[in-house]
Amino acid sequence: MPAKTLKAFLNKHNVRYVSIQHSTAFTAPEIAASAHVSGRDFAKTVIVMIENEMAMIVLPANRQLVLSELRDMLDTNHVRLASEAEFKDEFPDCEIGAMPPFGNLYKMRTYVTANLADEMEIAFNAGTHTEVIKMAYIDFEQLVNPIVLDFVTT
Repeated sequence: MPAKTLKAFLNKHNVRYVSIQHSTAFTAPEIAASAHVSGRDFAKTVIVMIENEMAMIVLPANRQLVLSELRDMLDTNHVRLASEAEFKDEFPDCEIGAMPPFGNLYKMRTYVTANLADEMEIAFNAGTHTEVIKMAYIDFEQLVNPIVLDFVTT
């Protein structure tokens, strides 16, 4: 079961969370609806290449990343979406596209949108297309130590 690594990490740190099973869904809005979580509270994980380094971008399910704005914020022209072929081996315990936003578990820098950082709780894929974890944002922040940026999203 792919969520074992994440759940073991959360349990090790005595974090309270809820595991929500849902019917198979692949897009962030579908997952949020299936798990009965609002799109603004569901954190989707987008993998990007910044220079030659893979990183996680975490934003609400109901928003889309504007790469040109991210390039400006990071002061580099070298930011692009990573392909599945590039990142699939980085997440051996996850189904493709269902990675939890815990870059620290995968040796990746994690960036999160400021509007997600303002939420009391967030929900996110638990490594599968059928399970979501819901937890307090403050616990996520303490465990992951993400870089909060005021991303421009659409």
